[in-house]
Parts: sequence; C-alpha cells; structure tokens
Amino acid sequence: MGAAAFFGLAGIAFGPALALVLFTVASEPLRVIVLVAGAFFWLVSLLLASLIWFVSVHLSDREDAKLQYNLLIFGAAVSVLLQEAFRFAYFKLLKKADEGLAMVSEDGHSPISFRQMAYVSGLSFGIISGVFSVINILADSIGPGTVGIHGDSPYYFITSAFLTMALVLLHTFWGVIFFDACEKGRYWCLGLVVASHLLTSGLTFLNPWYEASLVPIFFITLCMGLWAFVTAGGSLHNILKCLSCKQQDDSRVMMYSALQVPFED
Repeated sequence: MGAAAFFGLAGIAFGPALALVLFTVASEPLRVIVLVAGAFFWLVSLLLASLIWFVSVHLSDREDAKLQYNLLIFGAAVSVLLQEAFRFAYFKLLKKADEGLAMVSEDGHSPISFRQMAYVSGLSFGIISGVFSVINILADSIGPGTVGIHGDSPYYFITSAFLTMALVLLHTFWGVIFFDACEKGRYWCLGLVVASHLLTSGLTFLNPWYEASLVPIFFITLCMGLWAFVTAGGSLHNILKCLSCKQQDDSRVMMYSALQVPFED
C-alpha cells in the first residue's frame, strides 16, 4: 500500500512536468543545459533564503511560538523574493547566451529561441521547487503508518501532491510571463508575477484548511496559464486549428525553369 501511494502521489505531482520534459526538452541538448542551469539558480536562491531564516531563528527567542511562526512567514516571503531575483539574474545570463549563440551560428540566428529559453527556465524552477517541497512527504507516504489515524486530515498526502503539481506549472507560466515582461520592459507584469507568487506561498499557510488553499491556487494556476499562453503568441484560432488536425495546403508552385538539372560527367 505504501509503494502504491508513493508512486501515485509522485505521478500526480510530477506527471505533467515529466511529460513536458520528455516531449519538449529531452531531445534538445541546449534545452537540457538551460533546464539544469535553471535548477542551479533556484538552489542558490533557496540556500540564501535558508541562511537568512536560520540566522533570524537563532537570534530570536526560540521559546516564543508566535514569533517563530511569524519568522516562518518571513522566511517564505524572503524565499519568494530571492527566487524572483534569481529568475531575473537567469534572464540576464540567458540574454547574453542568446546573443553569443547568434554570433557563432552560421545563419546569424540562435539555435534556440528566447521564448523557448523562458519556458525551459520556468520549468526548471518548477521541477526543482516541487522536488524540495514534496520529497519528504513522498518519503513518509511509503510508511509505516496510516494518515488521519489520530484525527488529522486523511487528505494530507493527496493535497500536497496536487499543490506540488500546481507549483510546477505556476513556475513554468511565471517564467514565460517574467521573461517577456523583462524583454519588453513591462514592469507591471513583473509586479503581478511577484505578487501572485507571494499570494500562492501565503495561501499554503491556511493548511490544513485545504479548501481555502487548493482551490484559489488552482484558480491562480489557470489564470497564469492563460496569460502565459497569450504571451507566447497563442490564440483561440490556433487552438481550433490544432484540434481540427488539418494541415495547411501548400499553395506554392515551383516553376520548371527554376529546377536545376544535375551536372553530368
């Protein structure tokens, strides 16, 4: 039963992310490099946030439960701000890398578009963030024990898995919106990304009142997904065209005079 719970929860939490990596990232070496580098940037932000929280806890009264709870909220807010700061630093790095790749390429164009970099970097932030948020929960799900036997909520594991899935998708959407906003100088978009990240992190403090956290977070995920879709150039026409599964007819005609006859020895 423990193994079934482990693999089921892992599938819920990382199933969409795994599908995105396999179908859109794994086949391109440059995208894999961007994915790994983005995870490193997120880890550095987590390290700095952990140090700030660790120092603040040890400099405060550790017997004051209310103070420690407030410090935990403070640490979460600092972590969010540092993540977004390192996302901006990663944007700057990828911008330089994009210019360098364009210079060394034969046709003067980078082999990976900047929107693809934004998508992969957001996905990397989401995957590594999800791993660190749910890895201990997955370890506990193996057993031994029964969830809720002492009156606690029996939905703790399943709710954590869905929250992790939403977090991974949110980081992916935030990456697309954030990079586009930095590229076009839309600072209000940057503010909305940071504010929605802070709001999502703050909603998790409502647990174990899961209805008050899970529903708003998935609503934010849906809104950010639609925003990222439009930002990436998507439209209703594109969706209908994709669902119709019809290929556009090629109306171009090659003139016979343009054909070259192979040279004969």
